[in-house]
Amino acid sequence: MIARTAFLFLFAANAVMAQSAPASARITTAGSQPDIRFEDATLPSGIDFTHSFGSRQLGSLLEGTGAGCVWFDYNNDGLPDLYITNGRPLDDAMHPYPLKEKPNPLPAGHLYRNDGNGRFTDVTKEAGLDPDIYGIAVTAADYDNDGFVDLLITGYGKVILYHNDGNGHFTDVTEKAGIHVNGWAISSTWLDYDRDGCLDLFIGRYVKFDPKYRAYYAADNYPGPLDYEGDTNKLYHNNCDGTFTDVSDKSGIGAFVGRTMGVVAADFDGDGWPDIYVANDRTENFLFHNRHDGTFEEVANEAGAAYGQNGENTSAMGPIATDFNGRGVLDLFVTDSRYNRFLQQSGNPAGPSRNAQSHGALSFDDRGTANGVAQANAQYVSWGAGVYDFDNDGFSDILIFHGGLIHLIPQEHTVFRGLAQGRFADVSRDAGEVISARTVARGACFADYENNGKVGAFVVNLGAKGKLLRNVSTNSNHWIEVRLRGTKSNRDGIGARVEIYAASRRQMQERVAASGYLSQNDGTLHFGLGTATTVDRMIVRWPSGREQTLDKLAADRILTVEEPR
Repeated sequence: MIARTAFLFLFAANAVMAQSAPASARITTAGSQPDIRFEDATLPSGIDFTHSFGSRQLGSLLEGTGAGCVWFDYNNDGLPDLYITNGRPLDDAMHPYPLKEKPNPLPAGHLYRNDGNGRFTDVTKEAGLDPDIYGIAVTAADYDNDGFVDLLITGYGKVILYHNDGNGHFTDVTEKAGIHVNGWAISSTWLDYDRDGCLDLFIGRYVKFDPKYRAYYAADNYPGPLDYEGDTNKLYHNNCDGTFTDVSDKSGIGAFVGRTMGVVAADFDGDGWPDIYVANDRTENFLFHNRHDGTFEEVANEAGAAYGQNGENTSAMGPIATDFNGRGVLDLFVTDSRYNRFLQQSGNPAGPSRNAQSHGALSFDDRGTANGVAQANAQYVSWGAGVYDFDNDGFSDILIFHGGLIHLIPQEHTVFRGLAQGRFADVSRDAGEVISARTVARGACFADYENNGKVGAFVVNLGAKGKLLRNVSTNSNHWIEVRLRGTKSNRDGIGARVEIYAASRRQMQERVAASGYLSQNDGTLHFGLGTATTVDRMIVRWPSGREQTLDKLAADRILTVEEPR
């Protein structure tokens, strides 16, 4: 393990001050024991999942991409359940090193029902979730507003939309819904881009993979993303009747060729309409700004979100939209194969209410170097990540999973604890053996799966067993969690913003679907409150434009908020 010193990284709210401060003012040795700690809870949980890339040894870009996971409450019992995608052996011509004998049954994704008390049961067979697909990514949403969360699995050659039948079983409705995607579908997300109360679907595509092309330098192991043509992404409009219409070209999104790895849809400019950020591999990233008329404008370059700090194409993996400093605007954290990007939005913060007028042109500053997070992770290849208040002190923390890029090189993982005034402390080596244990990680999803106010995670490891991380941080801090139920808005409340005020501090989160690399977190919004035992005020701004205020809310509970009818 590479030796690591704990540092405090200043992330000043005032960009001018941060740029002018000497290095000694930004980087200081941490002097106290961190409060964030995780343990490996995989074995006692009953989750027994092994990822397959389908061949005897790693030998192609398809195999090295890995897989993701999602937390979602499929049976409405109040406990987040876990679905994990999986690869599988394809035709021998698809693999440089095909298996001599294919396993029976073939590897497939798995659904684990949360039974409470940290225990899970594999219910894949009875749920009907045995898709014939080389699965890559997964996202979940109640697309037909019937009260049960549905599932979309993307992979090589196709996607599959599963309708939740409400009785523990899922039905493949891809053809019926009118969703036809060829090529290599990867990270996707749900959003209500036209605010009609029905969730639309964005599907990212990676490259035009050619399994016959195997010319490469031996040290590189296999051809990389630039050895293949990029591809366009797809946007499907929800017709509110269980079917979708392909509006990729009509919306303007289909005009852009990239190499999608991750995607997040959120209202970055605070105008009440969701935008789409696409993290591309070795290609400039895209930021599709919603024009409110069914079309999007690509503005990443103008917004400072397309390239790295030196104008280079980054190997962007998984984007996360979050308000790091309680300013009421969404920033971006994007994992990368080298320098993770910490994009602080420098535009005008959203005002007291959202409206149909933009708050100004989108503008981001990459603060990853200034706050030290980028340098600390430069030695790793970063994949799945989560931004949560793991110790409930009121400040966002970051957990990042790492693993070899084109070789099965295991790497340890990193945890940054958020401190006052936007600083971070690298507490990785004190955050538990499961963080220091080296794996070849890929997708990761996050949830308070025990409903105890502590956010844990599941990580998919390439060609190996996945791990469940239980949050065992010890402190007396308080918390509140919010579950949204839309009425005029989509039932999941995707696109809604929740703003809380507690102990003279402001926090804001937006309910999104996909987040990070190939994955989606539980839709419950988690807020750490520190020593505050009461939330003085909570404001919920729904995609429909409705706004509601709740006052004097007791801490340490899960609150369900329904949109006023």
